[in-house]
Amino acid sequence: MFVEVHARSAFSFLNGASAPEDLVEAAARLGMESIALVDIDNVSGAPRFFMEAKKQGLRAHVGAEVTAAAGGRHVLLAASRTGYQNLCRLITSMKLRAGKGKGAASEEEFRQYSSGLICLTRGGQPVERLLSIYGRDNVYCELQRHFDRQEEARNAQVRDLAARYSLPLIASNGVLYADAGKRELYDVMTCIRNKTRIAEAGRLLAKNSERYLKADAEMRRLFSDIPEAITGTLSLARRLDFTLANLGYRFPPYPAPDGGTQNSFLRERVEEGARGRFQPLHEKARKQIERELKLIEKLDLAGYFLIVWDIVRFCRENGILAQGRGSAANSAVCYALGITAVDPIALDLLFERFLSEERGEWPDIDIDLPSGDQREKVIQYVYQRYGKLGAAMTANVITYRGRSGVRDIGKVLGFGEDELDRMAGVVSRWGWRDPEESAEEQFSRAQCDLKDPRLVKFIELFKQIQHLPRHLGQHSGGMVICQGSLDSVAPLEPAAMPGRVVIQWDKEDCADLGLIKVDLLGLGMLAALEETVELVREAYGEEVDLAHLPQDDPEVYAALQQADTVGLFQVESRAQMASLPLTRPEKFYDVVVQVAIIRPGPIVGRMYHPYVRRRQGLEPPVSLHPSLDAVLKRTLGVPLFQEQLLRMAMIAANFTGGEAEELRRAMGFQRSPKRMRAIEERLRAGMLANGITGETQEKIIQSITSFALYGFPESHAASFALLAYASAYLRTRYMAAFTAALLNNQPMGFYHPSTIVKDAQRHGLRVLPVDVTRSKWRAAVEDKHLRLGLNYVRGLREPVGRRIVEERERRPFTSIADFKQRLLEVHKDELRQLAEIGALNFIGDEKSHRREALWRSELALKPAGPLFESLEPESAASPLAPMNTFERLAADFRGTGVTAGVHPVALHRKHLDALGVVKASELRGMRHNSRVRIAGCVICRQRPETAKGFAFYSLEDETGISNAIVEPKMFEANKLLMVREPYLLFEGILQNQGGAASVKVMRTEPLRFGPELIESHDFC
Repeated sequence: MFVEVHARSAFSFLNGASAPEDLVEAAARLGMESIALVDIDNVSGAPRFFMEAKKQGLRAHVGAEVTAAAGGRHVLLAASRTGYQNLCRLITSMKLRAGKGKGAASEEEFRQYSSGLICLTRGGQPVERLLSIYGRDNVYCELQRHFDRQEEARNAQVRDLAARYSLPLIASNGVLYADAGKRELYDVMTCIRNKTRIAEAGRLLAKNSERYLKADAEMRRLFSDIPEAITGTLSLARRLDFTLANLGYRFPPYPAPDGGTQNSFLRERVEEGARGRFQPLHEKARKQIERELKLIEKLDLAGYFLIVWDIVRFCRENGILAQGRGSAANSAVCYALGITAVDPIALDLLFERFLSEERGEWPDIDIDLPSGDQREKVIQYVYQRYGKLGAAMTANVITYRGRSGVRDIGKVLGFGEDELDRMAGVVSRWGWRDPEESAEEQFSRAQCDLKDPRLVKFIELFKQIQHLPRHLGQHSGGMVICQGSLDSVAPLEPAAMPGRVVIQWDKEDCADLGLIKVDLLGLGMLAALEETVELVREAYGEEVDLAHLPQDDPEVYAALQQADTVGLFQVESRAQMASLPLTRPEKFYDVVVQVAIIRPGPIVGRMYHPYVRRRQGLEPPVSLHPSLDAVLKRTLGVPLFQEQLLRMAMIAANFTGGEAEELRRAMGFQRSPKRMRAIEERLRAGMLANGITGETQEKIIQSITSFALYGFPESHAASFALLAYASAYLRTRYMAAFTAALLNNQPMGFYHPSTIVKDAQRHGLRVLPVDVTRSKWRAAVEDKHLRLGLNYVRGLREPVGRRIVEERERRPFTSIADFKQRLLEVHKDELRQLAEIGALNFIGDEKSHRREALWRSELALKPAGPLFESLEPESAASPLAPMNTFERLAADFRGTGVTAGVHPVALHRKHLDALGVVKASELRGMRHNSRVRIAGCVICRQRPETAKGFAFYSLEDETGISNAIVEPKMFEANKLLMVREPYLLFEGILQNQGGAASVKVMRTEPLRFGPELIESHDFC
C-alpha cells in the first residue's frame, strides 16, 4: 500500500494550498493508513493534522523541510520522540539565530540535531554528506513524477545514487494540495509570495496540476517500473514510531523552600492569604478552601497554582495592577492567593466551573494586566524565571479573511487600487452576515461586472482562500511554560517585538495537546485606572485604593442609570447605553448582571427581555421550577450565567459537578450532535427521577440547550464589574484625571479620543490645547483642568517631545527662534505641525496666531544669515491672516486627531436646523413614536452576529450622541453610503421608552460637511 510521506499544507505559508485537516480527510478517503506532514521550516500545522488524523483513525507523521544555509532543504521525518525533539531544536536554533521570518540551518546544526531523524533526498544535497549526518539507515532516495522531462532526468540520477550507495527508494507526489482543483489557488499563493501578478509570473507557476494527494492505484501506475518505491513508503511509514500523542510535555514544579513540598507550601500561602482576604475567615470559607486544596493535591496541580501566585506576587511587589479573571474567580483558593479579586463565597460561585476531577484537563487562569510597559515587565519576568527556552508566547495563526483575501487575490489578478478599495468596502470583517448572501451578491454591490471572466475567477479563488493561514503572528497574552526546554516540545522563533519568543503553535493547538498556558492579557482599562490613581495623587493630593472603593456611591449609580458611560469599562457600548436606563443598576450585583446581559447568550436564549420586564416590575420573578429558586433568585428567575445553567442541571437532573462541566463543554464552540443527544437524555432521565415532567421539563431543557453555548460566566462578569464600577467611580469623582488617563492609554474601548474629549467638555471639564510652554509629553491635569499632551501631535517623535519638556523646565522659551535653536533635533515637519495646531502660539511675551507661528517657524528654519541678523525678523508681524474657525478645527484634527475647540457639527447647525434636524440632547425629551431627523458624524457602526442583519449607528453632534437602528434591507440597499460616508442624516421613528432613545431609520442621506475628521469605530 502507498503512503504519502511528503505532503505540505497551507502552514507552509503561501507554499501549500490545503488545510492540514483537508489532507487527512483526503488520505482517509483514499484508504491510506497514515500520512506525513512536511511543512517548510515549521510544524505549526502538526497539531491540527494530528487531531484530525485521530478522528479519522489514521497515524499522523511529523516532519519538516528545513532550509539549509548551503542551499536547498533537508526533508526530515521524525522516527522517534528523540527525532521529533531534535527537529524542534533544529528549527528553534536556526530561527532564534536568524531573526523574525528568516533562518537557514548550518551543517553543524544539522549534525547536532540529527539523531532520530530520517532524511529524504532527491539529489539536491551531496549524498555522502547526508549519510555522514544521518547515518546509512536513515537516508531514503525520493522519487516524484509529475510528467516533467527535467524531473525524469533527476529521477534517473536519484536511482543511480540509490544503487551506488545501496539506499532504499520511496515514491512521493510532493503534495502541495489535497485535490487537483486547488492548483490555481496554489499559483495565486505563489504570486502573493513572490509579489507579482499572475500575468507576469511566467515560470514561477506550476507546470501542471499533478501535485495532489493520489490514491494507491494511481501511484502504482505512475511507478509501475519501480514497484519497490511504492512498497517502500509503507515500510518507511511503519518505521515512523512518533506521533504527537507521545509529546512528553511536563509543567515545571515550583521550588518549595526549606525542603517542603509544593502542597505544603501552597497550603501555607493559602492560609496566610485567606486571613487577609476573608475578614473574618468564616467557617464556610474554610470548608470551601479545604475542599479545593484536597482536589488540587489529588490532581497534582499545586505547582501550577504556585507559579501563577508567583506571577501575581511579582506584580504586587512592583506596583503593577493585576487581576485574575475567567473561571478562576470561582475559586476560593485563587481568591486567597490574591490571584482574583472577587469573593466567590459571597457571590456563591460554582467551583466546578473552574476545576473538577471529571474534567480531565488543566484549569485555565487568565490574568489581566495594564497594557503597555507594565505588562511587558511581567512577561519578561516569566522569561527570566523560566529561561529563554522554558517559556514562550503562544502563536496566533493569521488567516485569510474577507478583506485580506480581496486585496491579495485582486492584486495577483491585476485589479486596480480603486477597484480593490471598492470591493474590500463591501466585505464584512466581523459581525453579522446574511447566510443566504453569496460572494457574487456582495461584489455586485461594488459595481463589479459579474459577467467578467476575471471577476468570476476572482470570486472562485476568494472563496477557496478563506480561513487558510497567511502567516504566523503572536497571541495577545498566552504564555506556555515547560519543565526543561520548551524547544523539545515545539519549535520556538523570535517575535517581532524584541525580547520575546513564540512557540509555533497557537493557543487552541496548545490546549488540544495538553500544554499549560497562563494568559497574561493586556487590558487598557487597567492601565488607565493605574494612571488615574497616580494623577489623583499628584493633582489632588488624595490617595485612592481601588481594592476598597465604596460600592454604594449614589453618583456612580445615577450616571449608570442615565447611560452616562462614555469611556467606562464594559458599559459604554451603544447596546449597554440602550439597556442601562431600563435596568437602572442600584447595587454592585446589578453591575455584574449588566456586564453579562448584553452578550450573545441572553440575546440568543431570549433571556434579555424577560429580565428587563421583571426588573421594571412588569412581570413576576418566577423561576422555571421551585427547586431552582435559590439558583435564579438574584437574576429574577431568569438564567443569565453559565454557572446557573450548570447548577440547574445539578439540582433538577442530579448532575455531578463534573457532569455539569461536561455539559458546558459539549455545548461548546464545536458542539457534537451525538454528545448533545446523550446529555439531553441524561437531563431528561434526571428530571424525571425528580418528578419534573411535561412543559416544565421542556422549558428547562430548552433553557439549558439554547443558552449554554453562549453563556457568560458569572465569575467573569464579576471580575469585569469590579473594573466597570472603578472606572465609573473615578470618572465621576476625578473627571480630569480619568480623562487624561483614558487619552494616554489609547486605543481602547468604543470611542475615538475626540469623542472622549467632547464628552468630558459636555460634563464641564475645561480642556486645554497642546502648548509647548505648558504640555507634558502625556495628557495631564493642570489646575483641575485637562491639558492635552505632546503625545497627541502626529509625527512628533517621543524623544523630541520629552526634550521639549526638559528644555522648557530648564529655562522658558523666549521665541520660536529660541525654541528651534535650543532644540536642534526638531525636524522641520515637526516644527510646522506644532505651529499649525497652535502649540507655538504662547511662546514669549507676544501671543501669535497659528499662521504667524508658521511664518516665524519658517524664518527660524531658514536663518537670515549674518548680514541680516540685525533686522530681527521675530519682531516683524507676519503678512498672513489668522485661520478661521473651520481652518483651526481641520488643523487640530489633522495634526492631533482631537480638538479643544468646537465640535465639527456645530459649524453646520444652521443648515441642520433648516433641515429640521433634532439635537442629540433633545431626543430623550421627545414623544415616543414621533418622526424625527437626527444627524452628525458617524462614530460607531455595528452589525453583530446575533442581530440578524440589523445595523446600529451612533451619530455625534455638539450636544451628545444619538443612536439609530437600520433594518437589513435598508442597510443592503445603501451599503456603500452606510459604510463609507463620515456624516449622515437619518430620518425615522423615535423609540423612546424608559429613557433609552433611538431612531428606527426610514430614510438616510449623506451630509457633505467635508472630509472625515472624527474616526468611526466600525464593525468590531
